Amino acid sequence: MGLIDIGANLAHDSFDADRDAVLARAAQAGVEAIVVTGSSLDSSRKALALARAPAFAGVTEPAGVTPALYATAGLHPHHASEYSAAHEAAFRELAQDGKLVALGECGLDYFRMLAPAAEQRRAFVAQLTLAAELTKPLFLHQRDAHADFLAILKEHRGQLAEVVVHCFTDTAAARDDCLALDCYIGITGWICDERRGLPLREVARGIPLDRLLVETDSPYLLPRSAPKSAGRRNEPMYLPEVVRALALARGESEAEVAAATTANARRFFGVGVGAVKP
Repeated sequence: MGLIDIGANLAHDSFDADRDAVLARAAQAGVEAIVVTGSSLDSSRKALALARAPAFAGVTEPAGVTPALYATAGLHPHHASEYSAAHEAAFRELAQDGKLVALGECGLDYFRMLAPAAEQRRAFVAQLTLAAELTKPLFLHQRDAHADFLAILKEHRGQLAEVVVHCFTDTAAARDDCLALDCYIGITGWICDERRGLPLREVARGIPLDRLLVETDSPYLLPRSAPKSAGRRNEPMYLPEVVRALALARGESEAEVAAATTANARRFFGVGVGAVKP
């Protein structure tokens, strides 16, 4: 399919034992590129190191091809209380690397409230300001905080480059608010869930094809349509499950959704075509 996974937490320690095999399986599944999410300073540095590393020795199919890796750098709202001048300086430095294609994951999360709302808003504004300064695309997170998220994003949107609201699971009204701000919308395996994913299938129909992106958010959100042998850990090889569910929900072919989301991801991140060889 030539898919691009716009958000995979490959720096997560659950991948440390078999990351090369994970990439091999992704290549076999038709994933041509993966954007490795940075959600803390440590994971952002690790994400960029992965993106810069030589091709993994274990990736042998097809014909020695491995998905191209890129990275983001940001502080997730769960860690917002930690945000400091040192974080800003580090993110600015990481952003000078061509493999660092977006800032984030950043935003607001009032679902778990692992950081006070005021601290979340402070860190969010700081990262929006930095992204505007560096003209970097933004990889955004929002859960149960749409009103505050929208107000802050609206205030800064005119100074920002491209924006994606990743792992979107919100309402049609929230979708339309994001689209009105010229945002892209990232869809995960949540849409594959025949129970809690049903509302998202309705919402996904209203996303213009040129605003649609796909992601696994691995190791989280394993699609319920994945084989039983998958266990509980999600990985990029299951990205075609997301495309399949999206195509069915939207009444389009898998090929059409795959081609559009890949073209959108290339445009959004400014990355090249195809995979890279070791």
